[in-house]
Amino acid sequence: MTKATTMRAAFAALIALLCAVSAAWSPVLAQPVRYGDENIAVRAFLDPDPARPNEATLALHFTPRSSEWHGYWSNPGDAGQGMTLSLDLPDGWTMGEPLYPVPQTLEIAGLMNHVYKGEYTVLVPLIRSAGLPELERVSGRIEYLACTDTICVPQDAVISSTVGGDFAAWRAAIAPPLDRVASYEVSGETLRIGLPLPASLDLAAPHLFVGNLDYSTGIRPAYADKQTFRRAGNLLIAEVSLREASQASLPPVISGILAFGSAGEGIRFKARPGPVPLEGAEPLAGAAATPPLAILLLAALAGGLILNIMPCVFPILSLKAMTLVKAGSSERAARSDALAYTAGVVLACAGMGVVILTLRAGGEQIGWAFQLQEPVVLAVLFLLACAITANFLGLFEIPGMAIAGGGGSRSGSFATGLLAAFVATPCTGPFMALALGAALVLSPLEGFAIFTMLGVGLALPFLAIGFVPALRRRLPRPGPWMATFRRWMALPMGLTALALGWLVWRIGGGVFSAVTLVLAVVVVMALIYTGRQQAGGKSTNFVWSALVPLVLVMMIFVLPKAVSDQASQSGSDLVGSEPFSETALAKARADGRPVFLYFTADWCLSCKVNESVAIEREATRDAFEQAGVVTLRGDWTRRDAEIADFLAQHGAAGVPFYMWFEPGERGEQLPQVLTPDLLAEKVKSSS
Repeated sequence: MTKATTMRAAFAALIALLCAVSAAWSPVLAQPVRYGDENIAVRAFLDPDPARPNEATLALHFTPRSSEWHGYWSNPGDAGQGMTLSLDLPDGWTMGEPLYPVPQTLEIAGLMNHVYKGEYTVLVPLIRSAGLPELERVSGRIEYLACTDTICVPQDAVISSTVGGDFAAWRAAIAPPLDRVASYEVSGETLRIGLPLPASLDLAAPHLFVGNLDYSTGIRPAYADKQTFRRAGNLLIAEVSLREASQASLPPVISGILAFGSAGEGIRFKARPGPVPLEGAEPLAGAAATPPLAILLLAALAGGLILNIMPCVFPILSLKAMTLVKAGSSERAARSDALAYTAGVVLACAGMGVVILTLRAGGEQIGWAFQLQEPVVLAVLFLLACAITANFLGLFEIPGMAIAGGGGSRSGSFATGLLAAFVATPCTGPFMALALGAALVLSPLEGFAIFTMLGVGLALPFLAIGFVPALRRRLPRPGPWMATFRRWMALPMGLTALALGWLVWRIGGGVFSAVTLVLAVVVVMALIYTGRQQAGGKSTNFVWSALVPLVLVMMIFVLPKAVSDQASQSGSDLVGSEPFSETALAKARADGRPVFLYFTADWCLSCKVNESVAIEREATRDAFEQAGVVTLRGDWTRRDAEIADFLAQHGAAGVPFYMWFEPGERGEQLPQVLTPDLLAEKVKSSS
């Protein structure tokens, strides 16, 4: 026999063997279920549901062979694979969206998976057109994944339904639907979903499973990050961190399951784009939440205390210095001045808090120091700084004011406190960001308490001087030197007036600044005339009766119309920054490059100090260029709702604010006080 003949005979024998095996296995292949793999077996059951003649339900019951195996929800999370189902249905029958029981979380090596441990059943609604015969059997093909903590095995099976199964128990395990449509919004790197749920519903250990977000939507959750839950009456607010966020491709509907409790409880929901307000929402007990109110109050107290030495307070140190000098008089006068000054500071901080919380409750996106974003307010401050400078120079006197140099009164100390707090708090310092950021999302009463405590911290040094004689004894005694000291104090106040004048031009534009300057000249000339009349012992009531109405008319009717829509550009830009927007941030992160994001404002001296010390440096520029860092700059000099919302999402109420983003990772919030080499060292540590 030749070699070719031998090969043909062997091949014929192999074919005969395969035919015999096929014939032997044909009864098995005809069974209702064929397991592609028995790590997790699947069986199909059909419930015609006579109560609903145009519907039927297909149940896919999964049974792991041991407790170490688990299956996956429709959205498997960071890893895994959901079920793929293909059914052979008669014409006129369609398959609805599969319904899943509440999944569980499984985190391995920093990856969060959405899984089922033990037996579970997926129900598939089947719908028919009227007049068609009922289903007797459903067949098809299913692909899914079976995994342990160390290995995963793809599985597939040919299914053919049988009659039976515990449909009552399986339906009870499916998360019921929420009876109202929820709302969702994407802000920065946060997905916020507002779920209308009764306040009486007990939500122990909640977790939000988001179903239909993947690479195709441009929105990818950071599944392993801790979720935040807040409650405002009958509204539950869930916040989920995002690895990728694209405002340009928001899906029309986001679906998912809210899980809670320890017995697999949950609710299915669908959310459409819409506002999800945080104001008045309180952290849910047991969820990732803001610190306790006592901690926030201490942070506000410390933040106000430190604010006394922050750069943004330097321009009004002249007012505080005069208060310190006057505290060297009698004990009673010192305490009286300290209390009056404290009352003014606390009232100003609490008042600004009330305004901020009220406006935010009305939908305005504003934060701390919002008043310095308004051109007319800046014009008022500019005129006030010019008047105080003229007073320090001795050009006129304000009877009863502490800054007048003579014997002040409680009303003068109170006014000094009001002015100090109003002008001295444009920037946030250490501890303030935590406290004020929380104040914007807590209940109004708690937010008010935080703003009030900030004022107490700001006034605390002067309150201590007024009530601790040992501190007062260290102050120089009042005397003739105070007149010289007062004139020297005109220098920092004059510089403050120049800085405010520059801000008026930056924010209001050329015409607005020209009108404000003319008004300032008129005010100063009127004050000089007032001083001459005072020196001669003559009345100045007629001057004020003419000046005050003039200023009010200009402020109400003239200045607002002179504001330019275009702000002037200023400042160097060694690092080649680009304007901030959430779209720009998402694009920069999608490019896989490091991102440095910072928010600044021309009225924030802390911001300008940080920029000159740490950002606008050649060493920083060289390090950024070498590492390919994308720099985004948010200018909050004028009101910007997108910036205000981004700051609120990250627990900040004002500027300066800095964040560093490594490719593919969540952003890291940097300190509010930058050291010269901090950014360059950040580049080195991440490379």
